[in-house]
Amino acid sequence: MSLTAPPRDARPAPALPGPDRPRRTRRRDAGPGRYAVMVLAVLVLGVPLLWMLLAGFKQPDELYTVPLRWLPHGLDLSNYAEATSLVPMGTMFLNSVGITLVGAAGEMLLGLGCAYALVFLDIPFKRAIFVAVIFTLLIPQQITIIPNYTLTAELGWINTYQGIIVPGLSSAFGTFLFRQHFLTLPASILEAAELDGAGHWRKLFQFIVPMSAPTIAAVGVVSVVGKWNEYLWPFLVTDDPDKMTLPVGLTLLQKVDGMQDWGLLMAATSLVTLPMVVVFLVLQRRLVSGLTAGAVTG
Repeated sequence: MSLTAPPRDARPAPALPGPDRPRRTRRRDAGPGRYAVMVLAVLVLGVPLLWMLLAGFKQPDELYTVPLRWLPHGLDLSNYAEATSLVPMGTMFLNSVGITLVGAAGEMLLGLGCAYALVFLDIPFKRAIFVAVIFTLLIPQQITIIPNYTLTAELGWINTYQGIIVPGLSSAFGTFLFRQHFLTLPASILEAAELDGAGHWRKLFQFIVPMSAPTIAAVGVVSVVGKWNEYLWPFLVTDDPDKMTLPVGLTLLQKVDGMQDWGLLMAATSLVTLPMVVVFLVLQRRLVSGLTAGAVTG
């Protein structure tokens, strides 16, 4: 038995990248320019928020000092106490929480159902329907205010919770994100569920929803922040303080004579803003992962 040695100049063929071989990614460190851009973005977004928080502890004479003073003389909570005494802040807070939760939940349910139908159901003109849904993103909200207000008034929903919630239940943005994510889901799981006798509702909530947690979290954060900060529509359909949300309730603190107590307004605005800041900081990772979940489809 003879063994022949391979020729000296024979070299092993380079390994081709395959699905089982992890690709090496070159990590690039952020240069000074990128750090400068990040610092600038933080200053642009954070300085107004910091000024608002500090101004809530200042008295009027401190707000108009020259040169400008950032830090107040002390942690004076009189502006916060006055804001809560002038308007029913507790009732408005509960209104905002209830309207936000119900409105965001309804918006997500409608988005899930619409996206499921556009991806997994064999319905005619699916592509045309999806184009129509996306086209609604180009329509400004102000255009639909007059017909929505007319319909709401005819239904007798002025100064009611349903008058605030129902006209804003549809979300083309959520439907788009859900559809893009559903296109990436493996069809074999749904085929197995269908063979097991699962209906559409069971497939949606028992199989698709657990696999879509990042996207659902992203849509939920965007919807909650939008519902909480919405001002124009609740302002038009409510004039009863017991039905107002927090952003609308801030208008009750404005004075018609033009001499505004800015410390009072900044304290009340801080109470409105801080809950959503906390929600965003807690769920920011899920927001980013959910927004990028359907970015690449096969």
